[in-house]
Amino acid sequence: MSPFVTSVQPVVVVDHLVKRFGPTVAVADVSLSVRPQEIFGLIGPDGAGKTTLFRILATLLVPDTGQATVLGRDVVKDLWALRSRIGYMPGRFSLYPDLSVEENLRFFASVFGTTIQAEYDRIAPIYRQLEPFRTRRASALSGGMKQKLALCCALVHRPEILLLDEPTTGVDAVSRREFWDLLHRLKASGLTIVVSTPYMDEADRCDRVGLMQRGALLAIDTPRGITQAFGRPLFGVRAADRYRALLTLRAYPHARTVYPFGETLHYTDARVSEPASIERDVRAFLAATGLEGVSVAVLSPTVEDSFMELMGAP
Repeated sequence: MSPFVTSVQPVVVVDHLVKRFGPTVAVADVSLSVRPQEIFGLIGPDGAGKTTLFRILATLLVPDTGQATVLGRDVVKDLWALRSRIGYMPGRFSLYPDLSVEENLRFFASVFGTTIQAEYDRIAPIYRQLEPFRTRRASALSGGMKQKLALCCALVHRPEILLLDEPTTGVDAVSRREFWDLLHRLKASGLTIVVSTPYMDEADRCDRVGLMQRGALLAIDTPRGITQAFGRPLFGVRAADRYRALLTLRAYPHARTVYPFGETLHYTDARVSEPASIERDVRAFLAATGLEGVSVAVLSPTVEDSFMELMGAP
């Protein structure tokens, strides 16, 4: 039998959760649920409230109002019963820098009454990459290797759920991809994973996502559902002078939203018209102002576009 939760009941339930720090509302009436054996992502910028919510779910903070349960247990009343069943990886590297890779892992295993040898099969897919450096101090590891060590330490006691707070922040692109590959292998083994990230492109690696800003959830859906809810044509506009094109488009009487997106400007129109008609009008308007190298094309919205839309982008 799998050691992980296989019930159809949600693994995490958050019900109208509120947490304040003085006048600042860090979590604002948040409600959500996480299904068994899914990767659920909380996506949002720094200061969105993701870490505060994670610390509540990990039984490290008490909410002001509302309720949260993890694995059917209340995070306030049942914290001692929960802690051995949760694997928590905080956003800031929190292992012992002067201990070696092996010493850190041995310590965290001992806290939960187990050993590296007894749990080797659980951590092997990750630990095999660290074993050549097992005598190296944690402080001397690269950013990606530090995160893999932290993940090993969170897994060594065989938790039923992983709570990973921004595990790929500050990590290079290759290490980010490798880390997400590891998470999908863990999910395939039956583990439920809740992960937060400020990187919108990582939303596509999740089964479902919650978009979070200023303590509130803006939307919860699959990545595809989030982008399909965009609701209007999106255009990519290019010009030789991108900044001038941005200012010009924002002065266009029919402009609804205009914002930079890499080398492109993402534009939506206030009119309900055929995309081809809007595309033609926008191109003609920009060309009439003397802008050179103008191109306008219909784009498929990304999760970041949807996030900007929900925030009310300029």
